[in-house]
Amino acid sequence: MTTDGTTTAGAAGATARADGLPTLAVYKLASCDGCQLTLLNCEDELLALAGRVRIGYFPEATRAVLPGPYDLALVEGSVTTAADAERVREIRAASRHLVAIGACATAGGIQALRNFADVAEFRAAVYARPEQIDALAGSTPVSDHVKVDFELRGCPVDRGQLLEVVTAFLAGRKPGIPDHSVCFACKRRGTVCVTVAHGTPCLGPVTHAGCGALCPAYGRGCYGCFGPSADAAPDKLIPLLRRDGMDDRAVERFLRTFTAAAFESLRAGGTAPGGAREKRASGDARERKRDRKQKQRKEAAS
Repeated sequence: MTTDGTTTAGAAGATARADGLPTLAVYKLASCDGCQLTLLNCEDELLALAGRVRIGYFPEATRAVLPGPYDLALVEGSVTTAADAERVREIRAASRHLVAIGACATAGGIQALRNFADVAEFRAAVYARPEQIDALAGSTPVSDHVKVDFELRGCPVDRGQLLEVVTAFLAGRKPGIPDHSVCFACKRRGTVCVTVAHGTPCLGPVTHAGCGALCPAYGRGCYGCFGPSADAAPDKLIPLLRRDGMDDRAVERFLRTFTAAAFESLRAGGTAPGGAREKRASGDARERKRDRKQKQRKEAAS
């Protein structure tokens, strides 16, 4: 039995109910509910989806709770307390497939700004009885605690991508989610580059696509709310941000917004959401191969 009142036994063998429908559960940790609301806002598409699944647990939509295990669990929010850590382990045990949705669940979210400060100092300054506040030193993604089958980015997630992930798992196939950068999306929609045209600082070159290049379409630079793209190299973008008028403090603030922990981890050589470390390593290998070919051509020409 989980802290949500759902059963966990036999998750590995989760099967459809007597009516033949697989079960879907939607959970929330430390978050704003925005990603869950994205699912509810699907409206017509959600009605069609409702005929293909049975909702086992989704407090945002219904008070009804079916006993687990569940075929697919969507988890919104980051892990910020010991109770969150225990709960996400229970969710994993109760789920055949687990998908982390949103910037909080995949990268720690805005609340990961605490990772760069003294949380104990904050508690003492804000609360009359700080010893009663059970908060971890950092805000971490779900994948830091349990195995995650897929990570869907965004603050909030894109409704089309969310529906694609749900239908893909129900169909037993890999979700068709692109891993290119926001720059690619700008080119596709014919949006003028805000950096080239206006000198506006933008994280589009290092940010995962999925928003439809919304901010650049309105003349604003990308804020990186979908986290690092597959081959992101933030340190190579920083000189351009400085060229466009940002000092070191402004650059750090720019990178520390919706997915601060993900960009920081990537800059330190760690893992970004969605296995970016492996993809980046693959990109580095391709770059080394190109360098070798260029060297061979120069030697042949000399």
